[in-house]
Amino acid sequence: MKLKIAITGPKVHDVGYRYFLLGIAMSNRIRKFEAHNIKVAKGEAVLAFVDGDEEAIKAFCAQVETEHPARSEVSNVVFDDFQGEVMRIGEYAQFCSTIQLNKAIPVLLEIRDNTKVTPQILEEIKAVRKNTDLIPQIKANTDSIPQVLDEIKGLKDDIQPGYASNLRQVQADVRAIKERLGMQ
Repeated sequence: MKLKIAITGPKVHDVGYRYFLLGIAMSNRIRKFEAHNIKVAKGEAVLAFVDGDEEAIKAFCAQVETEHPARSEVSNVVFDDFQGEVMRIGEYAQFCSTIQLNKAIPVLLEIRDNTKVTPQILEEIKAVRKNTDLIPQIKANTDSIPQVLDEIKGLKDDIQPGYASNLRQVQADVRAIKERLGMQ
């Protein structure tokens, strides 16, 4: 079974629609698939072509009707019989990679040209290195923290018995005062 699917709307380009359709075709085990962006009078369109087992194509069509990429805006999906040749899905995947590389290369070159290392950046890197050189020294100073904590615990143990006896004395004094005042 061969079909041509026309997906039209105000936003069906630059939203990953062709890759979205490729994924659906692959998940339905369709062996021949291709998709192309075209301009139409009322906005944008993606034309997809599928060739394969009738059940797989029906499952593909059901998903295409109900699912869309997140940022897309779809007005219409039309299915028509198709008599032409359809690219093998692996060839189409390579075609997609080439298209994406052609888009990415100019952007990467621009990034490279705009990120030259200046003397000022080198000085800032040296300053950061100088500050990070202190990290081993700070770590060496923190190695004694367990000893300090043990000392604090020891002082707490020494002080606690004194507090307990003082508290008992205060409680006894409060009882005595209450007795004299007749409050008990």
